[in-house]
Amino acid sequence: MKSKSKNTLLKSVNKKTASFFRIIAEEAPKTFAFIERNINLSKRYLGWELVFLSYTVVNSLTIAFIGVTQGKEMVLYLVVGAILWGFLSVLFHEVAEAVSYERWEDTIEFTFAAPLRRVTYLFGNGLFAALYGLVRSLILMGIVVLIFRLDISNANVFGAVIILFVSSVSFIGLGLIAAILPLMSLERGSQATHIFQALLLLVSGVYYEISVLPKWLQPFSKISPATYTLRAMRSALLEGASMRELVPYILLLLGIGIVLIPIGLWAFGKAEKYAKKHGKLKRGG
Repeated sequence: MKSKSKNTLLKSVNKKTASFFRIIAEEAPKTFAFIERNINLSKRYLGWELVFLSYTVVNSLTIAFIGVTQGKEMVLYLVVGAILWGFLSVLFHEVAEAVSYERWEDTIEFTFAAPLRRVTYLFGNGLFAALYGLVRSLILMGIVVLIFRLDISNANVFGAVIILFVSSVSFIGLGLIAAILPLMSLERGSQATHIFQALLLLVSGVYYEISVLPKWLQPFSKISPATYTLRAMRSALLEGASMRELVPYILLLLGIGIVLIPIGLWAFGKAEKYAKKHGKLKRGG
């Protein structure tokens, strides 16, 4: 009897596993289709992309110059904060802009009516944002290192890149929540996502230590994924922490992402239903 029950359980598990991998196989091409679409959009507006990249570089250099009088270690400390800030800005902007662009072109109703899983749509846009932000961050770091002649021979650059990419799992979850705003408002929704970025900037120790914050604000830093991303990246770049030392941060950031992404998907789903019910998906909605 036990053997029969065990075999039934195994068959059920195998069936669910096969179903899961079948869904992955079906949705992967659609996910990459959204990545390809966003790449083509970036090519279309390449001039503006270069303008925004230049702005990010100039802004980061301005912040880095603040630390010049205190030594190159402080410069690198501030640069790490600037890189993460730039990465967050790209990720939030791209995820929110994907929704805003479709609303502006009046195609979002067709996209949402298509036989497409919402997680595929959102994950495809989020994955592009993470990859695009990673490329921009590497370019930014290279420029800053050359201008300030920073010695990163002992830095674990590969580990810092891995941390930045892994952290994108958490940030995508926050980006999905932020994407609700352009879904609700075409005119100001995309700009309103800066509220999320500002809150992360305030409590995560991007340009200063958490200890300088008022005591009532410090607990918020513990629930911000940016806090742990910064600690890990600074350990990798300033202290040359090995991959083994970075593993706890990687697991923590993945864990935060596993929690935040379902919350983001749930919140976006609720917002989508509300927007459909009240006719807010139209261009003039």
